Amino acid sequence: MAPYRGADMHQQGDVFPGSFLFGVATAAYQVEGNIENDWAEWERQGKLKQPGMRCGRGVDHWNRYVEDYALARSVGARAFRMSLEWARIEPTRGRMDEAAIDAYRQRLVRMKEAGLRPVVTLHHFTHPTWFHRETPWHLPESVPTFRAYARVCARILEGLDALVVTLNEPMVLLLGGYLRGLIPPGIADGGLAMAALGNIARAHVAAREELLARCGRVELGISQNMLVFAPDRAWHPLDHALTRLAGQAYNHAFVEALLTGELRVNMPGLASTRQTIAGARDSLDYLGVNYYTRTHLRFTARPPFVAMAYRDPFGRGHTDIGWEQYPEGFGKLLREVKSRHGLPVWVTENGIDDRVGDRRALYLHGHWTQLLDAMRNGVDVRGYLHWSLMDNFEWLDGWGPRFGLFAVDFETLERRETPACAYFREVAEGRRLVAPSPLAEPGAARLAAAG
Repeated sequence: MAPYRGADMHQQGDVFPGSFLFGVATAAYQVEGNIENDWAEWERQGKLKQPGMRCGRGVDHWNRYVEDYALARSVGARAFRMSLEWARIEPTRGRMDEAAIDAYRQRLVRMKEAGLRPVVTLHHFTHPTWFHRETPWHLPESVPTFRAYARVCARILEGLDALVVTLNEPMVLLLGGYLRGLIPPGIADGGLAMAALGNIARAHVAAREELLARCGRVELGISQNMLVFAPDRAWHPLDHALTRLAGQAYNHAFVEALLTGELRVNMPGLASTRQTIAGARDSLDYLGVNYYTRTHLRFTARPPFVAMAYRDPFGRGHTDIGWEQYPEGFGKLLREVKSRHGLPVWVTENGIDDRVGDRRALYLHGHWTQLLDAMRNGVDVRGYLHWSLMDNFEWLDGWGPRFGLFAVDFETLERRETPACAYFREVAEGRRLVAPSPLAEPGAARLAAAG
């Protein structure tokens, strides 16, 4: 097994600043339970990888939130990312549910009382059941619809000093929902996709206006899923060209639209657009970076002209969901954010699907090594939020993946510490990067368990 670069060495400077916040991340639909929205409809239509699987009660965070805040604090977390569920707040178009609004306000107040800074996402993939039928993203009406929802979110957040994420992973929503049809709304149309992307950017602007009007000064950004792209064939010029195009379109185009006011996307064979987004210039106070892996791209002769693969060139072993472990890419992308956008950074998601539980600590160590190296080189990283606090419902993959610091028994809903909890606690509370102890080879526990 090839160790992560820097895995056995530490410098005296491997100390996190006093202002740096360690935290954990969740999303409403994945943990709260009993939400009726577009994803619940998608499940009933049998469109998950395992038809018949349901999120249902989730992991009952809606009722166990106080317990879960205590779990976060127990590992040294000082920030907690959650999302507001639009379908709870506006179950019928134009009718806001005051009980749900009050409940979310109560949860955030309790979060602050527990010593956790709220990091609140307004839109984390899901929509009310009426949205795609009445005001879908590819229609202009989607923008005032989202504005009305954001106005209510501003009421919930007023006075709480929350870090606000307007949109989670807009490019994932676009690619999955509007280009490949794999997630709601299940459309595969390049023209509609580009119309939707422009309106999603305008929705961010509208939400920002509503939050500033009600809450005054507020730190506001987006969470952008960022991938490292590499050519599958080092000798092939078209693989290299695809890599450059993908990096620009997927990682940077939407961010640039919210900094320059111009949305420019060029994905040959899929979709392209150039739009002016009124009010978008300098509309990000920070960038939330969600980082997990690297993917290799290969040019193909048939549409969509690209194939993706997760390679394992260092022999580290894929994560259990099948992704490459590539912490070096984390540092690379953090430096790219500084050089290309000049924004402060919050790491709003980073984690590993580790179903046995023997690899998470080393994964954290490798990524924190890269994070500190980026910070020493001038990247302004304000905090790190681990995905996730606990095992949860992972979208199309359902109940299979295990990203939690805390393992969840999905029958009893008992939360249990994984081996990584002690390591997370040691670093978060000591504020110094140390190697996991013992620094075991990944896979040792799973080999022992196998026999």
